[in-house]
Amino acid sequence: MTVLDPDLNADSSAAGSKKLPRQRDHALRVEPMMALEWSHAIEPAGGVGIATTPAQSRRAWIHRADEQQVLALFRAVGADAPAPWWLRALARGKLASRAAGFAVEDEVTDLLADRPGWVFVPWAADGEVGYWEFVPSESGVYGPAEPTTVQFTDRHPGWVDLLPVHRGPGTRQPIAFTPAALREQIEDLENIA
Repeated sequence: MTVLDPDLNADSSAAGSKKLPRQRDHALRVEPMMALEWSHAIEPAGGVGIATTPAQSRRAWIHRADEQQVLALFRAVGADAPAPWWLRALARGKLASRAAGFAVEDEVTDLLADRPGWVFVPWAADGEVGYWEFVPSESGVYGPAEPTTVQFTDRHPGWVDLLPVHRGPGTRQPIAFTPAALREQIEDLENIA
């Protein structure tokens, strides 16, 4: 919440009034409630239920409020605030609009939602959209694994990262994709798992 300091000298002409000191001329004071305001902005509203697509998880204030208001609040809170990939990209001028981000999510959903084995996982980090997992890749000849995962990202203009199935030590390295490239290679990716 941003609050203007009151002008304590506004009515100094009144009889018997004493000139009061001012803290600063037109200074802004940022209250520690900004983080709380942001947490409410990303909190999904409405009914309780598990989203099975990114579109079903678009129930927070950031999804329906005026786009410029959302951007202003996000910038005020800071770039490290929990936020969906499309908002970080939008704030940096890398994405044209929130609707363009939703279109990317919907294109990936159109591809994966009807394919056997793909499941949307809505419980990502705070503010994030969620990701898709290819469940058959979780187990295999060599035991349990981290499944093939498709997630949304703001780190490149393709907006989609593929994390291949992973077994053993070390971390998975994301591979940059676009929705179109994912569509072209989806059968090969499923066969690798």
